[in-house]
Amino acid sequence: MNKRIILLSLFVTCIALSLSAQQKRLGVYAAAFYNLENLWDTEDDPDNPGDDEFTPKGPYEWTETKYRQKLNNVAKVISQLALDYCPAGPAIIGISEVENRKVVEDLVKAEPVASRNYQIVHFESPDHRGIDVAALYNPRLFRFISAQKYPFNKPDMPDYRTRDILLVNGLLAGEPFHLIVNHWPSRYGGAKSSPLREFAASIVKHIADSLHADNPEAKVLIVGDLNDDPSDPSCSKVLGAKKNKKDVKPDGYFNATWKFFDEGIGSLCYQDKWNLFDQQIVSGNLLGKDRSTLKFWKSEIFNRSFLIQQEGKYKGYPLRTFSGTTFQNGYSDHLPTLTYFIKEIQ
Repeated sequence: MNKRIILLSLFVTCIALSLSAQQKRLGVYAAAFYNLENLWDTEDDPDNPGDDEFTPKGPYEWTETKYRQKLNNVAKVISQLALDYCPAGPAIIGISEVENRKVVEDLVKAEPVASRNYQIVHFESPDHRGIDVAALYNPRLFRFISAQKYPFNKPDMPDYRTRDILLVNGLLAGEPFHLIVNHWPSRYGGAKSSPLREFAASIVKHIADSLHADNPEAKVLIVGDLNDDPSDPSCSKVLGAKKNKKDVKPDGYFNATWKFFDEGIGSLCYQDKWNLFDQQIVSGNLLGKDRSTLKFWKSEIFNRSFLIQQEGKYKGYPLRTFSGTTFQNGYSDHLPTLTYFIKEIQ
């Protein structure tokens, strides 16, 4: 079968693939996730002790110059996501480790992405470090309808505070589409922290299952820094995200990034070991070959060379903002991940 790529106008969406003798054209739509690694402003918020390190007088000497460099670096990455298939970039992007709405507003105004007119979905979280999750969406590609936040309220840990889970509801390619953005509790404390992430996974499963119960045709994409790998219990058992498509029921979940993990490819590196915490999990009704409706095509870890440390002790690791407290003018300690969807264009 011959395949050729035809560029469509940005207004329509991304790229149309012309397939087979019937000349059916497929629109390609991208969604992404990116842990921005400590995107703080430079102001000392007296109500947030978590930001004390990221002020001009803190140990990171976090000045306005460094902050602007960080914004431009992150915006550069976002501006290059999905361009192989979507000239307009991702329709929607989940992000994590942002201090507040202000830093997200500054990010979307940064020159590399300002022309895309990304809109913001953000709620303040009660996280003990003072960081939140958020989402960006291109209103030409994604029609926003509503958003909700779901707090992490573990009954046996009433004083524990972490990031809320964000649900964004809208239309992608004219179909109901729901993005669930996560930043699950860290691995601090070792194995005993696993129940925290398993509880977070139970919240996400409840959200996604409820969406399907309300509308079996609703398409769901779960993204985030889960602080677990695809094979860990929180993802594989509690959430029930499967490695293989053949094992996924229409109301189940397929972990589109698990295959990368099995191949030793990750989104962050720690002690010379790659982990894949930044996952992309799709609902079962996004699988299949009926392209008259929105369907999963493929996922990607965006591991371009400019995002990788090229020398020194951490050669081969993601090029992060700081090494210790030394400013490296990098991007993040995580790599972005993407999922692509396709649908016939009438």
